This record gives sequence, structure tokens and C-alpha cells, in this order.
Amino acid sequence: MGIEAGVQKASAPAKCILFGEHAVVYGEPAVAVALEQRLQVQLTPSKSWSVGGSQLQSERHPHIVALKDALLDDSIPPMSIHITSDIPRASGLGSSAALSAAVGHAFATLAEHKNISNEALSTLAHQAEAQAQGGLASPLDTSTSTEGGVVVLSDKKETFCAWLYTRRLAVPTGERVWEVHSLELKRNDDIYLVLGNTGVHAPTSAQVALVASALEESPERIQEIKAIGTISRRGLDALQRGDYTAVGHAMSENHVLLRNLGVSSPELEDLIKAALPTSLGVKLTGAGGGGCMVALTRRPKETAEAIELAGGRTFVSRIGNAGARTDDVNI
Repeated sequence: MGIEAGVQKASAPAKCILFGEHAVVYGEPAVAVALEQRLQVQLTPSKSWSVGGSQLQSERHPHIVALKDALLDDSIPPMSIHITSDIPRASGLGSSAALSAAVGHAFATLAEHKNISNEALSTLAHQAEAQAQGGLASPLDTSTSTEGGVVVLSDKKETFCAWLYTRRLAVPTGERVWEVHSLELKRNDDIYLVLGNTGVHAPTSAQVALVASALEESPERIQEIKAIGTISRRGLDALQRGDYTAVGHAMSENHVLLRNLGVSSPELEDLIKAALPTSLGVKLTGAGGGGCMVALTRRPKETAEAIELAGGRTFVSRIGNAGARTDDVNI
């Protein structure tokens, strides 16, 4: 059934970083995959703009206001915005990026921007994220939520995957430039990701500052960052070949380096230790300090049970799912 009565509905996926967190800040590649868990946005004609029954305000809803200003004009009537989500907030899985991608998609449909590209929507979502975060944001989350599948972010055009576009962002120190790519995977029906949420919230900015401080105190530790980059490339090669045993090994190696950099936590280590016996590889995902870990496994039920026994909340996903999209509305 198509869209009716002015109602618009769109959704976008969560993301999980398989390789390269923190090292991506220093120019090494990072790899993220779109998860099955999604955030849904529904727009319904209303007397005034609102979100979840409350007035739309830039202080409370900066992502939405930024996208509204970019995509809509005064000819668009007010809408009530209703948001539902399978994505835990503040857990490193890109909930705010999914919000930006889904809202951007819904607003573009509402304004009948029928030919707007994923690149344009991803750019607007990234700008909304950056504005909401005080001017700084990587495009990895918003690109993955918009594009879906597997996204590779680097500071140069890589030859092992398909280049999509260049992303630029003006920051206080000048301009940041990223190259965004997609990676096609061979289908494998017995491979799963099991995410375990510690329930501990750790701000990304604090974890990034922790790594920066460690490198400032010991500049030679940049070799650990470069080692993460080497592992990312090895993991990417294994993903392309469909060698998930090698992918798992690379994930576990990546985690050891992240732990040595000081961005793990006791809660993450407990869940990782619990998942390891039934998994091909396990690591923290995102900035660390809390949030989530991810296990690559052929035994998702056993892996999830082990994580839950260790105190984590779990959900399961295949690798590489659909990006932002308009969904059917049943009225």
C-alpha cells in the first residue's frame, strides 16, 4: 500500500563498527555495517510541528530542526513526528545518525524531492549530526544509516571497494575530508552478529580525548593506531573473500589493541570473555568505555545466552542490511 492522506513513513538502520574505531580519527580506514535494528519515523498532518507530542524545538531536537530547515519551506504544512526505535540510545550503535537519516528521507519525500540522491541525503544527515554535536562528527554513522550494507571510511580513495563520494566538513581547525566507499559481500546465511549492551554510557568525546592524551604522552604509540589500520585492511580483505574465520580473527586482534589503548571497560571485558567460546571473533564496537560489544558467530543462540548470563542485553543481526527508505503506511 502506498502513502496516503499526507502521512509519510521512513526508517533507517543502526550501525555497528567491525574495524577501525579511534584509528579512523588518525586517517586509518574504518568499516561499519548496517544492522537489522531500525528507527522508524512517521509524519502525520497536524496544527503545529511536534515530536512525540511536544513542540518541535531546536534545543531539544537539533537534528530534526536542521533537516527541516534544509529540506522544507513554508509551503509544507505542519506535521506531528512520531519516532519508534529498536536501537538502544547512547550505546555506540548510531541511534542519532539513524534518526537523521530517517527524518531526512521522510522530509525529502514530503517535499517531493524525488530525485534527491543518497549522497545528498547522507550529506544533509551528516551536517545535522555535526551541528547537533557542536560542529564535529564523522560521516561513518550517517553514511551507513543512509546507504546500508557495508561502508568503508578512509582519508583516501581505496582500491579494494567501490568509492561512493567525498565528504567535507568545516571544523574549527580547518576542513576535514573523508572518502566514503561501499563493499559488496558474498552471501553467507550462517553468519550472524550478536550485539551485547553493557548498559554503561560513555561519551564518545571522552574516549577520543583519552586516546589523544595517550598519544600525546607517548607519541610512539601511533604505531598501535597504524596496527589497527593494518588489521582493518586485513579484515576487509577477508570480508571480500567471504572468509569469516579470518574476519573473526581480525576483530579479536582489533579488540586487543583497543583494550591496550585504554578504551575498553570491565563490563565490556566480561561480555567479550563470555561470548568468545562460541564466536569467531569478539570486540568492543564504537568508542568504548561502555556501550556495546559485538560477536561474529555461527551459533547466535548460544552466544546470546552466554552474553546475557554475563549481564548484557543482546540482539542479533545479519551483516549488511537495507539503508534509509520510505516505508509503506497502513491507515
